[in-house]
Amino acid sequence: MTTIRSNQSTGAARLIARWAVTACLAFGAAGLAAAGDAPTPQAPDARSLDPEQLVDNSAKRMLEELDANRPMYAKDPAKLDSLVANVLLPNFDSDYAARLVLGQSWRAATPDQRKRFVDAFYHSLLRNYGAALLNFTADRFVILPYKGEPGDTQATVRTEVKKDTGEKVPVNFSLHKTPDGWKAWDVVIEGISYVKSFRTDFGAEIEQKGLDEVISRLEAENKARTDSGSGKGH
Repeated sequence: MTTIRSNQSTGAARLIARWAVTACLAFGAAGLAAAGDAPTPQAPDARSLDPEQLVDNSAKRMLEELDANRPMYAKDPAKLDSLVANVLLPNFDSDYAARLVLGQSWRAATPDQRKRFVDAFYHSLLRNYGAALLNFTADRFVILPYKGEPGDTQATVRTEVKKDTGEKVPVNFSLHKTPDGWKAWDVVIEGISYVKSFRTDFGAEIEQKGLDEVISRLEAENKARTDSGSGKGH
């Protein structure tokens, strides 16, 4: 990721890098990963789930599979990418989050730039944060009591993640109701929104270099990861 201009934003990015995926920010980190031959846990119909059930079910499916096959995923990042994409991507509104991350740049972007950014951004999240999942176990993730009304269209699911020190970190998921059911679109870690933090980060780089160059950089980094995972260049 690029250097963020303010100390506050830099701290936000570091905090997100440390905890976002380990708190199931894999909702947004899922990306459009290439399918591998890793097993895929059975998914319920997400349209029938309320916000709390959606977060809880996705986290449990992910963690159960990781606990059962952790050495395999540690050895093969492509299978980890595929697992995250298959289990969590359907529950994250990637287009909506990307629009918020790009802010004004989204409105000026062409349809092709928008599509390329969505793809490259979430592949980038996988590349940067996917390995953190391997250090995350179910006993560190707790969903707090959820209060919602049947007619709600916006929701916040509060959770806690426990550090090695025993400290509990508050992690809140923002969701909204869509025609396909509830979708997550942001995560707030200790009061810091990942959407706002990445909007600051990418906004600074876009201002300096332009959107096309930023997208091309992300695509090149993602391709290097893919080539490395497939053994190319060795």
